[in-house]
Amino acid sequence: MSNYIAQPISFIKSLITKGNERSVKLKKNILILIIIRGLSIVTGFVQLPLTLHYMEPTRYGIWLTLSSIIGWFGFFDIGFGNGLRNRFAESVAKGEHELARIYVSTTYAILSIIIAAILLIFFIINPFLNWAKILNTPSDMAGELSVLVLVVFVFFCLQFVLQLITTLLTANQQPAKASVFNFVGNLISLAIIFILTKTTTGKLIYLAITFGGAPVVALLIASLWLYTHQYKRYAPSFKFVKFTYARSLMSIGIRFFFIQIAFIILYQTSNIIIAQLFGPVAVTPYNIVYKYFGIVTMGFGILITPFWSAFTEAWVKKDVQWMRGTLRKIRIWWFITSCVAIIMLIASPIVYRLWVGSEVNIPFNISLVVAAYVIINSWNAINSHFLNGVGKIKLQLYSGLWGIALNIPMAIFFGKTIGISGVVLSTVILALINAIWSPIQVKKLLDDKATGIWNK
Repeated sequence: MSNYIAQPISFIKSLITKGNERSVKLKKNILILIIIRGLSIVTGFVQLPLTLHYMEPTRYGIWLTLSSIIGWFGFFDIGFGNGLRNRFAESVAKGEHELARIYVSTTYAILSIIIAAILLIFFIINPFLNWAKILNTPSDMAGELSVLVLVVFVFFCLQFVLQLITTLLTANQQPAKASVFNFVGNLISLAIIFILTKTTTGKLIYLAITFGGAPVVALLIASLWLYTHQYKRYAPSFKFVKFTYARSLMSIGIRFFFIQIAFIILYQTSNIIIAQLFGPVAVTPYNIVYKYFGIVTMGFGILITPFWSAFTEAWVKKDVQWMRGTLRKIRIWWFITSCVAIIMLIASPIVYRLWVGSEVNIPFNISLVVAAYVIINSWNAINSHFLNGVGKIKLQLYSGLWGIALNIPMAIFFGKTIGISGVVLSTVILALINAIWSPIQVKKLLDDKATGIWNK
């Protein structure tokens, strides 16, 4: 029996340790990510029906819509997070560890100032915002929603700064560690939700404290531990805050910022548009479908996440052969992932019935469009991770700006014409356009034939 166990372990170990240092590090991270994200999927699947039973569908739809709106503010770092990711990876690759610490300290200082200003503004304007109207809910919920939004936003602001530790881990090609802390946050949320279902009736404020507070606690513990141990040499310090380096962070960060804004409008407004066109209750079936096919997104994300910073290091060291071979392997993974998505689509009606029962009616056309979206978006993730890693993102920026102009009117038109699936169809069309031009730019860069906009 011991041989049956030892042989597979030995095979996996030899597979992981084969290749250069960069490849070995990637494979170790991917293996750990598979385990952690697999546990996260299980946690998410248990959490959704538990939360849905705790909150009736309309209030759950309100929560999902509100979460989407608050999530928009996550992009108010003006690209400093992704700017830090690239600059930190470049500095470490060159052995410039003091410069890396300067980038870390400066980013923490700038983001703390930004978030303090945003929080102050929000405290001032929140009493004047009619959240019942914004979320298309009954007017008698206005007072409750105003308090709810304030609680969610405060927790978000704390998470906004604390999550920089996960940026550093990812930049240093250790995304598996970042996932561990995210998983711990999810696990804490699940435990609290379970307790709430046994001790209270469904209240949105309890949900806000749970889902807002759990990740903050996990990230705070992670930051304190890592900055006093493994990442002590990069720990943020007032001594290393140098605002003159903000320009270096911003030179690439501002482009990431506008790409992120485009990403919000392209992919994060669906909940809002669905709520406005069909009411908050309609957000629930869409979100269930999105969470189901999120397994594909999460699975492919496990494979692709470590490569951004690996491409940065390889580009700095001009290791073109490694980048070509790696992209070929990732594209094979994408094909396998797409086949899995198609199988999940076929099985979806049965899975929904077993998962959430008959409480929510989920039309098949929503599953079809979301499946198409995750397949195309996974393809785009391959190319965007390479382009983001090497810092050639101007074409992404222009594509995103066109998406801003087109997505909302297209989504509203298709939504009114087709229904909920029409809202998602708009993002599928725009993602398909990106899927055409992005591999062309990747090839030009690797062939050293990129000129003009293709090389910016």
